[in-house]
Amino acid sequence: MIRPETRYAKSGDVHIAYQVVGEGPFDLVLVHGFISNLEHQWDDPGFAHLLSRLAAFGRLIVFDKRGTGLSDRVPLDALPTLEQRMDDVRAVMDAAQSRRAALLGASEGGPMAMLFAATYPQRTRALVLYGAYANFHRWVSSPEQLAAFIRTAEQTWGTGEMLRAFAPGMFDNARFHDWWARWERLGASPSAAIALARMNALIDLRHIPAAIRVPTLVLHRTNDVRINIAGGRFLARHIPGAKLIELQGRDHLMWVGDVDRVVDEIEEFLTGGHLPQPPADRSLATVLLIEVAEADRLAMRHGDAEWHDMLQRLRGLIERALEQHRGIRLGGARPDGAVLASFDGPARAVRCATAIRDSAARVLGLAVRCGLHTGEVTQGSDGEATGVAIHIAGRVAAIGKPGDVVVSRTVSDLVAGSGLRFHRLPTGLRIGAPGEDELGLYVADNDSAHRAAPLPAGASDTALQALSPRERQVLRLIAAGHTNQAIAVELTLSEHTVKRHVANVLTKLDLPTRAAAAALAARMGLS
Repeated sequence: MIRPETRYAKSGDVHIAYQVVGEGPFDLVLVHGFISNLEHQWDDPGFAHLLSRLAAFGRLIVFDKRGTGLSDRVPLDALPTLEQRMDDVRAVMDAAQSRRAALLGASEGGPMAMLFAATYPQRTRALVLYGAYANFHRWVSSPEQLAAFIRTAEQTWGTGEMLRAFAPGMFDNARFHDWWARWERLGASPSAAIALARMNALIDLRHIPAAIRVPTLVLHRTNDVRINIAGGRFLARHIPGAKLIELQGRDHLMWVGDVDRVVDEIEEFLTGGHLPQPPADRSLATVLLIEVAEADRLAMRHGDAEWHDMLQRLRGLIERALEQHRGIRLGGARPDGAVLASFDGPARAVRCATAIRDSAARVLGLAVRCGLHTGEVTQGSDGEATGVAIHIAGRVAAIGKPGDVVVSRTVSDLVAGSGLRFHRLPTGLRIGAPGEDELGLYVADNDSAHRAAPLPAGASDTALQALSPRERQVLRLIAAGHTNQAIAVELTLSEHTVKRHVANVLTKLDLPTRAAAAALAARMGLS
């Protein structure tokens, strides 16, 4: 097979490398596991055979995650969260002109594929999970095993020694061992590999499988050395209608061992019969409820006219924040000022909530409290949204004090690696039958919502005086979470000009990253 051309999709400010192979009747997106490299994958006959077979019955789309392979390298404190990985898949699909695709999530690619399928069922034809899991420490490595894995990676990354942890049956194969050693070196730097391993250890999506409504196949080798088969069995039990096939073997890698058996099962599942359409009106979303604390008392104190004007201004602040963070308002205006919104990413939802909370206090002198929960939402034909997630978000908000952004554990689990920090409330929320476990509740730390990295000690407040008025505008928009493209639209500038302004801001403030600039802006009240 002629090797496909490597192209790049733009996801925010990051370039994601991808390839398209074959011309089948439907699209199939392969989501790699730990590391990958689009060019080097074709150098292994087994890997090339896997890709060629997948491309024989579908148009195969494969990509390197940000921070790995041929995609843009990113700072070690900004490795991709599950939310960003979803954005990258969508960007790659858009670039490849794929409206709807089956997703094949392998190993660590499984959690992201599950989250994408639950969040975007209208873009997911089917879901195939190979050697996947929903909770890292339960089915992949204990904290002690992870520490040993990291020690080994620190000492031997790039030599091929890590092959023992993924395919011990291939360790003594000299050709494959050499190929794997280069796979490590071309897939990620040692520091990036270790950071990725630590971030993957934070994954806990055990509440997500029940929200997956697309046809699903779970494949798992019975003696998988890397991921316990109990992880695959859990997914098959909790994803509605999922089919489980247990395969013989110990090696974890999909492209070693009985590759044809693996692909045969995938091909039969995706082509052997009619795959039912997922419910078009139901998807996973993060629901945000914003309400004014002590609204009745404030309305009486201000009087009808003044209170109405204040609520109108609050709604304007909320609408701008929703637009910046890709939120969708649910329902119409309520007399008490409360607003419901949904998001396709939980970290965006938390940052939007804190931005609204801070703007309401700074601009209007109003204390609002916010509640967030991730769950299924059903969009009715009349435009009204319903679902238990909406009810739970309201109950979560009610528990908070004025100025609090309270999230359920489902939200805090999903934003792992985002830089957001929370502290747990002493009491949870009981949502099931008596005797069932409580849903843990957390309050977002104020500072972490504005930044993903600590403020460097060398950045002085007076340095802001060195910025031009335009550079201050750019800094404010960086702090609000805008990409270069979004800043260009907001300020009616070219993206090249915005990049130059961002570089000037970082240079003048002696800051290493955009995250550090956002932190400084938040501290100075510029956000």
